[in-house]
Amino acid sequence: MSDAAIGTLLLVVTLIVLFSGLPIAWGLVLVALGFLAVFGGPNALAIVSNTMMDEVASFALLTIPLFILLGAAIGVSAAGRDIYVSLHRLLARIPGGLVIANIVACGLFAAVCGSSPATAAAIGKIGVPEMIRRGVSPSLATGAICAGGTLGILIPPSITFILYGLVTETSIGRLFIAGVIPGAVLVVLFSLYAWLSARRDLKTHPMPDEHFTLREKIDGLARVAPFLGIIVAIGYAMYGGLATPSEVAALGAFLALFLVVVIYRTWRLSDWWAIYRDTIRESTMIMVIIAAAALFSYMMSLLYVTQTAADALVSLSLNRWVLLFLINVFLLVAGCFLPPVAIILMVMPILTPVLERNGFDLIWFGVMLTVNLEVGLITPPVGLNLYVLRGVAPDVPVSTVLKGALPFVWIMLGFMVVLCFVPGIATWLPTALMGPGQ
Repeated sequence: MSDAAIGTLLLVVTLIVLFSGLPIAWGLVLVALGFLAVFGGPNALAIVSNTMMDEVASFALLTIPLFILLGAAIGVSAAGRDIYVSLHRLLARIPGGLVIANIVACGLFAAVCGSSPATAAAIGKIGVPEMIRRGVSPSLATGAICAGGTLGILIPPSITFILYGLVTETSIGRLFIAGVIPGAVLVVLFSLYAWLSARRDLKTHPMPDEHFTLREKIDGLARVAPFLGIIVAIGYAMYGGLATPSEVAALGAFLALFLVVVIYRTWRLSDWWAIYRDTIRESTMIMVIIAAAALFSYMMSLLYVTQTAADALVSLSLNRWVLLFLINVFLLVAGCFLPPVAIILMVMPILTPVLERNGFDLIWFGVMLTVNLEVGLITPPVGLNLYVLRGVAPDVPVSTVLKGALPFVWIMLGFMVVLCFVPGIATWLPTALMGPGQ
């Protein structure tokens, strides 16, 4: 059987297995073992265990559980509530201020959490009932949080950027910096849409008359400020060349644990159990997927599937922008069915040489890819944030959440087009701070 035929068969079998409902990690392992046994022979199976173990033994992967620990510590505390309450009080007099407060709160919480589902859940638990109670339509209330939660994989620290950097051998520090301006721009665009929507609805839903003293406005922010200081410390240590990403992650996790004890008194055994349980659960899930994807990539390389697919894409001699368009369409479709972690680990080994041969900057594409995958988080059938919002707002149907999220999907797709014409949105800041290079 030719390499192209094996690749086509692999694609079909992989899709069938993943859509069967089998956990992604075990589905990848099953497909990899099957193809190695059939097309690679017994000798190809000899290093399966070593391939998987060597991948997760990488020191660079230590950043993942440590950043997850940082997010879990903050998620258990009331930091999300304080961010939301303070921003609501500051923006209460602005049309759509309550929705804007939730979007900005998602951006700030994402900056100290790094997880989209965690961001959507933490802010959504407080924000959605409050917005609906104050007259915001259920679709806008849930859609804003659903979209705002996706910022967790764009605004650093981001697990998505860590994995992308490891797979493509690009600087994780540069990727983190590259996500800052795009993340801020999306927060502004989301907030602008909320403001315009509120102005349109003012005639039928007048704003509640609320007044807060200056002390009330800054009370919650005073407790949250130390957590935002963690982000400043992480940025200074990493971008100033004072520490490696792993050391920075350890510093951030330690400071987060220290602050939740000092500020929110989370020293009970039940609190610490929740923090470490969530950390171990999510870290283990990601590590198993990484190990499985490593085996899957080894199988594709051994059977020349990766090389054949990359050569086939290059041999099409497509205009580089047509190629980028097709790649993004493929990623948008894949993002509707697979989580970002799986897509990066499965697809980037094939796409990296293709992108390099066509002259695309891998740091810039990392931001483009992440925004693309954000769309997958809020589109069915496997849009994770849709179901997170369904969980925190059980009285709101998924269809209503999706209706509210669709305008934000169009905003993100439009931003991706702008990013193509103005790549400096992603590349200017890392170049300015760290000089040229990847």
